[in-house]
Amino acid sequence: MDIKAIIEKMKEKWFVFWEWLKPYLIRFHEQRKRIWKKYQVNKVLLLLAMLSVLIVSIYLFYLAKQSDVKTLRDGLQRVTTVYDKDGDEAGTLRGATGTFVTLDEISPYVVDAVISTEDRRFYEHNGFDIRGILRSVFGILRTGGITGGGSTLTQQLAKNAYLDLDQTMVRKAKELFLAIEIEKQYSKDEILEMYLNHAYFANGVWGVEDASHRYFAKSAKDLTIDEAAVLAGMLKGPGIYNPIDYMDNAVARRDTVLQVMVDNGKLDQATCDQLKNEPLYTQDNYQEGDRGYQYPYYFDAVINEVERKTSIKVDDLLNKGYKVYTSMDQMHQQGMDTTFANDVLFPPNAEDGEMVQGASIAIDPQTGGVRAVVGGRGEHTFRGLNRATQSSLSPGSTMKPLAVYTPALEAGYRPDSLLKDEALPFYDVENYDRVYRGEVTMYDALRESLNASTVWLFNEIGVERGAQKVEKFGIKLEKADFNYSLSLGGMTKGTTPMRMASAYTVFANQGRRKEPHFIRKIEDASGAVVYENEEAKSTAVTTRKIANEMTGMLRGVFSSGTGMAAQPYGYEMAGKTGTTESVYADSQSKDQWIIGYTPDVVLATWIGFDKSSETHYLTGTSGQVVSQIFKDEAQRILPHTAGTPFDGDDIAAQNAQNQKDKIDRDKLMEDFEGKVKEGAEYWGGQVKEGAKYVRDRVSELWQDFQTNR
Repeated sequence: MDIKAIIEKMKEKWFVFWEWLKPYLIRFHEQRKRIWKKYQVNKVLLLLAMLSVLIVSIYLFYLAKQSDVKTLRDGLQRVTTVYDKDGDEAGTLRGATGTFVTLDEISPYVVDAVISTEDRRFYEHNGFDIRGILRSVFGILRTGGITGGGSTLTQQLAKNAYLDLDQTMVRKAKELFLAIEIEKQYSKDEILEMYLNHAYFANGVWGVEDASHRYFAKSAKDLTIDEAAVLAGMLKGPGIYNPIDYMDNAVARRDTVLQVMVDNGKLDQATCDQLKNEPLYTQDNYQEGDRGYQYPYYFDAVINEVERKTSIKVDDLLNKGYKVYTSMDQMHQQGMDTTFANDVLFPPNAEDGEMVQGASIAIDPQTGGVRAVVGGRGEHTFRGLNRATQSSLSPGSTMKPLAVYTPALEAGYRPDSLLKDEALPFYDVENYDRVYRGEVTMYDALRESLNASTVWLFNEIGVERGAQKVEKFGIKLEKADFNYSLSLGGMTKGTTPMRMASAYTVFANQGRRKEPHFIRKIEDASGAVVYENEEAKSTAVTTRKIANEMTGMLRGVFSSGTGMAAQPYGYEMAGKTGTTESVYADSQSKDQWIIGYTPDVVLATWIGFDKSSETHYLTGTSGQVVSQIFKDEAQRILPHTAGTPFDGDDIAAQNAQNQKDKIDRDKLMEDFEGKVKEGAEYWGGQVKEGAKYVRDRVSELWQDFQTNR
């Protein structure tokens, strides 16, 4: 095919079509001009444009009024208070603001540096700067989009306090009207004060006071000129100009700010040059706990629950002085935090330095209230991943009581029912010790966490029945999870320690499950209740009898089974261990679990790596490794519970006692039979001797009689 010929042919056709179309276009253009002129369309378009501007201005003015800027300063100082289960203060929540300080508590060098670099005409304009706006317009014309710049400190405060960070024309317009409204309500010093307390300085720090401690280990009032220049320079881009992560950038930006201060008449050139030659040193004494966020994973979960279950906006929650009443037990939380802070209890890091992660949660089985939670090890990230509530983990053998043994009891099996423990023709499974026992009682299969007998029983009761029971326990399943692997904890997406702990509350709460929750109620700043959850949703999962029988079997896990090493001194617990195998290392584990409970508290603990690999795996079993962590937690938490005794007996212990009693009875009977035999032999001999004596005497008498006759 000749491409050039085709192109030439298309050109010829186009010219023919154009010659035909051209007269029609000319006539249309002439008619449009007459109509346009006759009806003064230009004036109409101009009027419509002016009307649109007016409508938009009225709308933006309305939005600015609705923002209630009168409460802005109070909001920056106000905190939301979190209370525990007893109504005692547990901490505070803050929004995008740090420790609030007044302007006279901030170094004047900070004020000079910020005004010089961010808004030179701050004390002259009324919230917006025409020169800056023109610069911004030229930027739009030059690049075709918003390039930043042109915003006054008041506009930046409005943006930080009320708007998102998207660079759009609508946002810029809102920002302008809000700035005008702020200028009407506050003095320049108050605006500058609010701005400095609301600015972000990277590394999770808001406000100049906390930033001073984070980077220079001192209060904002004690900052030197060059330190003030560093903080002022960070306002342009805290992510790339902070001295902890980008020292070279911070120094270069500092030097720029110092020179701008000279240009603005706030610093002489000689001092500027001297400071530019000085090295920059950082020092950190900032503590997040100083701000009241002392139980970070619990408070993160509270914020997430507010966002999920209420109509309260997170920004409002953090900034409008709410009172949040939770189910936290501070003694439980402190005990859990202490355990997780003890690195000695945890396995060592992987070869590449990756930390073994962990998570734990404690729930009151009677109410469903979360008493304590830890979502990970290492540095906490504000509202980052909480592995106790947001992870997707394989639960291993902790699934067995939910999927297999509870529905088996409901189907008529008894704790002493005999199960087959052998290789199965329908599913490839073996026990952890690679040994089949042939036949085993149900409570021993659970106590020793045997896999073959568990899968055999799962098949007997029906996979569908077992999976549906798991869902009734509150564990979400995919359709693909309805298979034999579910009996051993195999799941498509996994689950969380919180859901597993909640499922085990059924055994501790007579067969009922209360929906797990962190918040009991919320009051606004005026004291009005805006959300209440004092009585969580309750679901009947099984009967009280079945729950007690399950507890009787699960107590054996701690007293004589796979969880013996996790049994806290002086306390009885019921529960289950769980281990999932690593696909990268033979005979090693990926996840290790222990879930233990008393009638007062359910405690679920998990350890493992966030991402399993050839070097990321755990050695040993849950009964050997995570048990030490669990035991330490339990010994810190249980002394602060009511100590309610279990309703019923430890079936394994009872069986052991029954076997001992039978042995004792057999021995006693054997001893009795021996005594009887011995007595019989003794008295038989005595009778024989007596009979012989009588016979001899009678014989003698007879002989005497015969002789005398």
